[in-house]
Amino acid sequence: MPGVGKYIYSQQLSQYKFAEGHPFDPLRLEITTDLLRHMHVLFSDEIVAPLPASFETLTLVHDPGYIELVQNASLKNLTIGKNLSCGLGTDDNPIFCNMHEAASLTVGATVKAAELVLKKQTDHSLNISGGLHHAKQNQASGFCIYNDIAVAIAWIRKKYRIRVMYIDTDAHHGDGVQWFFYSDPNVLTVSIHEAGRYLFPGTGNIDEMGVGMGRGYCLNLPLEPYTNDCSYMECLEKLLITAAKNFRPDIIVSQHGCDIHYLDPLTHISVTNKTLSYIPQLIHTLAHEYAQGKWVALGGGGYDIWNVVPRAWSLVWGEVSNRTIPRELPRTWLEKWGRISPVTLLRTLCDTFCSHEDHPHIEEIREKNIVNLNRLMGCLQGGGHHIKGLQLQK
Repeated sequence: MPGVGKYIYSQQLSQYKFAEGHPFDPLRLEITTDLLRHMHVLFSDEIVAPLPASFETLTLVHDPGYIELVQNASLKNLTIGKNLSCGLGTDDNPIFCNMHEAASLTVGATVKAAELVLKKQTDHSLNISGGLHHAKQNQASGFCIYNDIAVAIAWIRKKYRIRVMYIDTDAHHGDGVQWFFYSDPNVLTVSIHEAGRYLFPGTGNIDEMGVGMGRGYCLNLPLEPYTNDCSYMECLEKLLITAAKNFRPDIIVSQHGCDIHYLDPLTHISVTNKTLSYIPQLIHTLAHEYAQGKWVALGGGGYDIWNVVPRAWSLVWGEVSNRTIPRELPRTWLEKWGRISPVTLLRTLCDTFCSHEDHPHIEEIREKNIVNLNRLMGCLQGGGHHIKGLQLQK
């Protein structure tokens, strides 16, 4: 019987660091992992150190020329100007030393997470360094040099020929993963995110549904800014249950960007840890109901590295490992990180207050979200989709 829960991690993953002051701070990986250890819910025999993805593995989705460009840029052999067309050397994706090695290690960690599940060495796995969903075939984008998710899904498809359901709950649309599998009926991509008219990357509209044989296998639900727990969970439940029931995946890969939390400084969706706890609970349930428990969970966005990321991803690990996470954060951890944190650390796992909960237009926001959900389902029902019988659950 395979053990439940593997945690893919090594300190080398923190080498994915753009620059001082950049919002994508790898310190969040160390803070989160240390919290789990202090909580006594993560043990050494559950931690698996990854290896970098090979050049061949990266070419499952990325152009060889682009990979070579990243390699050369990592050594600073190219000027920034030559890299701008590939998204390198920008404010979002500044070039840093050993960039290729750091990015390929993140990809290798996600592939390892999938390998452990599919080789039945574990039921579920978690790679909090993964979830880099914006990178394109030959372009860096949105803090993402390589697309670890797309590479892992392509690796799964090539090696095992099974159906993959990808779920993305980051505040930002999972555009890179979507475009890689836009015509593939064996990969269902589901992204629930803040509407693109308000937030990078500006995509993820309802009418982005796939092309050719992949028509109907791409689902996007854009949500209004200041969406709260009640509206978010209502939409998520109806969408994911319906999609999983009709697609019946062989494995679920999920991205758990926690920038939907109301404290996140870069986005506007305003949920609490009530939602960030519910998301992995629901996905865990769907994995056992439809995919024989096969579930690969990943990190993603999250830019409050002190009070959001560690608590949110602890909740994900609780589901992956089938453990109850303590409600009170350990005093030893609070004292250790409180010495360097620029903010006062919250002391409990649960949020007791959300500053946006009483937003004056909260009912209007909920109604707009329901309209979009119904519109998405209506498009699928009338669009000649291939997911037979997909309809809104009452």
